[in-house]
Amino acid sequence: MKSGGIENPAFETPCPGLGQRCHAGPARAGAGAAAPAGPGPYPGEGPCGWGPCTPRVLQLFNNSEGYLTAYSLLAIFQGIVVNGLINISISTIEKRYELNSSLTGLISASYDISFCILSLFVSYFGERGHKPRWLAFSAFMLGVGSLVFSLPHFSSGKYQYGGKIEDTCPTAETTFANATCSASTNSSLHKYLYVFILGQLLLGVGGTPLYTLGTAFIDDSVPKHKASLYIGIGYAMSLLGPAIGYVLGGQLLKVYIDIQIPKSSKVDQDDPRWLGAWWIGFLACFFAVWLLIIPFSCFPRHLPGTAKIQAEKISETHDDGSQVLVQMNNIGQSFKDFPMALLILLRNPVLMSLIIASSSEALVATGFATFLPKFIENQFGKSSSFSATLGGLVLIPAAALGQVISGILVSKCKMDCKGIMKFTIRTYSVALILNTVFLFAKCGNEPFAGVSETYNGTGTLHNLTAPCNANCRCLRSMYYPICGRDEVQYFSPCFAGCASYHFNNMKKTYHNCSCIGKPKRENGLEDFLYEAVAGKCPTQCKFLPLFLTFFFFAVVFTFMATTPTTVAILRCVPDKQRSFALGVQLVFLRLLGTIPGPILFGIAIDSSCTLWDINECEIKGACWVYDNERMAYLLMGISAACKIITIVFAFMAVYFYKPPQLTKALPQKTSEQICAIHKK
Repeated sequence: MKSGGIENPAFETPCPGLGQRCHAGPARAGAGAAAPAGPGPYPGEGPCGWGPCTPRVLQLFNNSEGYLTAYSLLAIFQGIVVNGLINISISTIEKRYELNSSLTGLISASYDISFCILSLFVSYFGERGHKPRWLAFSAFMLGVGSLVFSLPHFSSGKYQYGGKIEDTCPTAETTFANATCSASTNSSLHKYLYVFILGQLLLGVGGTPLYTLGTAFIDDSVPKHKASLYIGIGYAMSLLGPAIGYVLGGQLLKVYIDIQIPKSSKVDQDDPRWLGAWWIGFLACFFAVWLLIIPFSCFPRHLPGTAKIQAEKISETHDDGSQVLVQMNNIGQSFKDFPMALLILLRNPVLMSLIIASSSEALVATGFATFLPKFIENQFGKSSSFSATLGGLVLIPAAALGQVISGILVSKCKMDCKGIMKFTIRTYSVALILNTVFLFAKCGNEPFAGVSETYNGTGTLHNLTAPCNANCRCLRSMYYPICGRDEVQYFSPCFAGCASYHFNNMKKTYHNCSCIGKPKRENGLEDFLYEAVAGKCPTQCKFLPLFLTFFFFAVVFTFMATTPTTVAILRCVPDKQRSFALGVQLVFLRLLGTIPGPILFGIAIDSSCTLWDINECEIKGACWVYDNERMAYLLMGISAACKIITIVFAFMAVYFYKPPQLTKALPQKTSEQICAIHKK
C-alpha cells in the first residue's frame, strides 16, 4: 500500500473512560507513522455467545474465518432460493396456477422491488447497529419468505391434469377435442399470485442486509490487504447457491407435484401435463436457513482484534472534503441526517462512476444468466434441459473463479484504491475482446417445414398448414418438434401428418407421415425403419465447444471486476458511510442493471422470432423458432455497448479520484468537541 493518507477518526484511540473513539492530536502521515499506542478494544468486542452464556467451544469461531463461514452459508442459501429454485420453478408455477408470463415476471421482479425500497434504509441505520444480529434477522426473513412461497401448494388442493393429449394427426374415427377455441373458466388459482409476491417481498427484506451490512462487516474485521480476498470468497459462495438450486430444483421437478401419481393416470415426465414437486426445495430451505440464526446471534458487535486492525488502516477516501464533513457534523446519528448523507454519496464522482460502471455490467450479466440456455438451445439445436445444464456449467464456475482470482490478485499485490480501479479497466477490456465470439461462433437455422422451406414444394413459407396436413386440425399451441427422415424439422407429429407411432429402443418413432418426403441419403436400411423421430434435427453446426470456451473466459474476466469494484467503493467513501454506499450501489445496480437487463435481452430475442405460438383463440404466446444469426448479432451488440459504457465510466472513476493529502489531519479542537459530545 502506498504511504500516506488522512488519519481516520474512526480508527483513533478511545476517549478516556468512554467506549467511543476520538482524535488524540495531529498525526504524522506516511508509512512511518506509528499506530496509536495500545488501542483499546472496540465497543462491542467480546466473547461469542448469548449474554452471560459464552461456551468455550464457541470462541473457536469468534474470528473473521468463523464469520466468513457463516456469511458464506447464508449467501449460498439465499442464492439457492432467490436465483435457483425460483428461476427453475417459475414455468411450473405458471402452469399450476394459470398465470401468464407477465404475471410471473411480476413475481420475479418483486424481490428487486423490495430490495430497492429497503436497501438505503437498512444500510444507513445498520451501519451503527449490531451487524451480525442484522444478518440473524436476514436469515429469519429468508426462512419466512421461503415458507410463504411454498404455502400455495398446501392450500390449492390436488393437481388436476386434464384429459389425454394426442400429438398425432387424428384418424377419421377420432376427434380432436382441443381444436376449438374455448374461453377459460373462472378459476381461483390465479389469486395465489399475491402469495408468491408476498414471499418474494419477504425474501427481498432478508437479502438486503446480506450484501450491505454483511460485506461491510468483513471489511471492518480483516486487514485492508485481506479484505478483497475475503469478500471475493463470500461473493463466490453466493454464486454457488444458484448452481445448487438449479441441480436441486431440477431433481425435484422429476418428482410428481403431489408426490404420488394418481392410480387412474398414466402421466409421466414426457407428458406435457406433468408438473414436478417445485415446493419441496422451498420448504427444505426454510428449515436450513433458520439454523443460521444461531451463529449470527452469538457473534459480538465487533470481532476481537477489530480495534488493532482499524488503528493500522489508512484512509483512501476520495479527497473532496466529505470525510471531514461527515466527522465534524457527526452525520449518520439520526434519521434527519439521511438526506445529507445520501447527498454526500451522490455528489462523489468516483463512487457514482463506479456504480454506473458496475450497473452497466450487471445488465449484461443478468441478461445472459436469464437467456444463455435459450441461446444455446436455439443456436446449437440442443434440448432445453441440456442447454440449461451447459449454461450453468459455464456461468457459475466462471463467475466464481473470476471472483476468487481477482480477490487473490488484489490481496497479494496490495493494490491501493486507484490501482484497483485500473485493474477493473483491464479486465473489462479483455472481456470486451472475448465478446466477439458471437461474430464467428454462430450457427444458421436448420431446415424447418413451413418456416424456412415448404412441404416438399407444397404450401407456403411462414405457414405451418399445407395440403398434406390440412385435414389434421393441428394445434399450434402444442410445440412438439420431430425430425423427419428427409432431415427436415417439423413443428409436431400432427403437422408432419403422422398417423401412428411406437417405441423403438426407448425412442419414440412416427410412421405413416403424409408430409415427410424421401430420405436424402438412401445408403442404408436404417433410413426406412422410421419416418420421423421425436426431437429436433441434429445440427450440422460444430461451433458449440468454441463458443463455450470463449464465453467461459469472457465471464471469468467480467466477474474479475466485481470484487475489486466493491472494495474500491468501500475505500473511496467516508468510513462511516461504507455500508450506506453499498446500499446506494445495490439500488442503482437493480434499477439500471438487474431489472432492465432481462427485459432488454428479452426484447432483442423476441425481435429475432420467425414463428410465434398462436392458439385457436388467435392469442400470441411464446416464440417457437428464432433467426439464429439475428439473435447472435443483437446479443453481441447489447453486450458490447454495455461493456464500452462500463470501461468509459471506469476511466472516469480513475480520472476523478483524488487521494488524500499526505499531511492533512483533523484539527485538535474537532476531536475535543467529539469527545465532549460523547461524554454528554
